[in-house]
Amino acid sequence: MTASIQPSRAWVEVDLPALLANARTVQSSAGVPLLPMVKANGYGLGAVAVARALESVAPWGYGVATEAEAGELRAGGITRPIVVFTPWVPGGVGGGPRVEGTRAVIGDVESLKAWLGDRGPSAREPRPFHLEIDTGMSRSGIRWDDRDALQAAAALLDGAEGWEGVFTHFHSADADLGATETQWDRFQDALCWFPRRPPLVHAANSAGALRGRMFGADLARPGIYLYGGEVGAWAPPPRPVAALKCRVVALRRVAPGDTVSYLGTWRADAPTVIATLACGYADGLLRSGSSALRAEIGGQVVPVVGRVTMDMTMVAVPEGLTRPGDVATIFGGQVSLADHAEQMGTNVYEALTSIGARVPRIYR
Repeated sequence: MTASIQPSRAWVEVDLPALLANARTVQSSAGVPLLPMVKANGYGLGAVAVARALESVAPWGYGVATEAEAGELRAGGITRPIVVFTPWVPGGVGGGPRVEGTRAVIGDVESLKAWLGDRGPSAREPRPFHLEIDTGMSRSGIRWDDRDALQAAAALLDGAEGWEGVFTHFHSADADLGATETQWDRFQDALCWFPRRPPLVHAANSAGALRGRMFGADLARPGIYLYGGEVGAWAPPPRPVAALKCRVVALRRVAPGDTVSYLGTWRADAPTVIATLACGYADGLLRSGSSALRAEIGGQVVPVVGRVTMDMTMVAVPEGLTRPGDVATIFGGQVSLADHAEQMGTNVYEALTSIGARVPRIYR
């Protein structure tokens, strides 16, 4: 949705030039083409719009978690390769019809056997795939120290058609360089088992790519940094990309002792003006942020009081600060995305991906 008219309830403004600036920062640091992660609806900001914008940095392709997400990109006109990062399992996850031009991720020997032996009667050429190596994330992939599995995979890969890439996933590139270097060394050791090096070797997420070219390999897979999430004090700060905004829809004055919201968990200790915002946990304000979140109204940062409800949230405001119809900025103004996430007791990933489907995305 691109519009200059602000909606009547809640919306998120997405600064696409800022997104592109962040992508160029990563690209310059890593020195290799990008494989931007646009899973989870482009981290909540709209996968198709994000991918269309990123086309101007000429990425190798895009990363998603599901075939449905890949299909959405194809329907939106995206033609580059798409890697589906949920591991393919024969007859189960990822086992159905595949979107044209997608790449599967294979993370164990049995799945590799099935993939190489089950192209289907209509297949005319090898289906490309990427092999995952687990170097310490302990989530998916062949473990770097499982010699039997590595040897079995090597035998299957000897002469295998369609083997396009191999990768690992860093677990602490934003916080622990030593652990990341250990994972990189494990990855290099695992690659020595294989009969050849595939065309695409990749490991660096946002933080890894911003460490410089030491983890660059052939592709960098930036995610949160593109969308305005910081990855460490050592890295250049990203440009803010998203701003969640909503309308003030009601005002009232409460007396000392009056309660606000469900279960009366907040009680006024003095006469207080309460403004009701048209944004709740169905829109992305997690209930865990009750009486902890802050919002910006009229140039001032004001506190959320009482429980966040599904559709509305209440804030305490100075007398005369606002009136119904005014705009409140939940994050993306004086309250940063990082501050907003901290107030909800979570990280910026969840803060963005929790933005509800009913919240319009407005691009500029």
